Amino acid sequence: MNNRNVVLKLTGVERHYGQGETLLSILKGADFSLRTGEIVALVAPSGTGKSTLLHVAGLLEHPDAGEVTINGQNCENLTDEKRTAIRRSDIGFVYQFHHLLPEFSALENIMMPQLIAGLPWEEARERASALLDYMRIGHRGDHRPAELSGGEQQRVAIARAVANAPLVLFADEPTGNLDPETAGYVFQALEALVRQSGLAALIATHNHELASRMDRRVTIEDGKVVEF
Repeated sequence: MNNRNVVLKLTGVERHYGQGETLLSILKGADFSLRTGEIVALVAPSGTGKSTLLHVAGLLEHPDAGEVTINGQNCENLTDEKRTAIRRSDIGFVYQFHHLLPEFSALENIMMPQLIAGLPWEEARERASALLDYMRIGHRGDHRPAELSGGEQQRVAIARAVANAPLVLFADEPTGNLDPETAGYVFQALEALVRQSGLAALIATHNHELASRMDRRVTIEDGKVVEF
């Protein structure tokens, strides 16, 4: 793989959890690379470590061994403050449940991470509005999450995740709560956004049909990331 385009690299990553007197090893020397503009499906049964891999790669958890490199920077020995800064600027997250703030409109939910990052209010509003239009729900911008359908909520969550123009997007079963038709439409919108923006995406999914539409498919076997 051409390292010039590699935005995320995991090298020998291990992650263990204590369970009583037992040590549960989830990741055992996992290696993985993700390039700019690439969409990779992570397909594996529940309990094999999909969410753990996403959390470690997204700097939400520290690995017990190995290295996580984002945009050429080894993140392992960084302070929590610096790791938080990287998550805020370089990483986007989408989960199975949208996690939108219920008291704010769709537009305001997308503005929020931009305002936290220090963007002026008008600029944040303009970008949030453009993202809603791109996701084909611009007419729903003033609606609160409870007034949106499941597919609309998830499209708002995707727009929020990319509002700060991250380098890499992690999605954990982003269509898991949606019916097949809505899931297909949401993934189509997500794919178009990734292609247009050139960011890299790692998407955990149980949906093999959606996984087949991505650039590569990987799974986790015995704690290691393996290509299909």
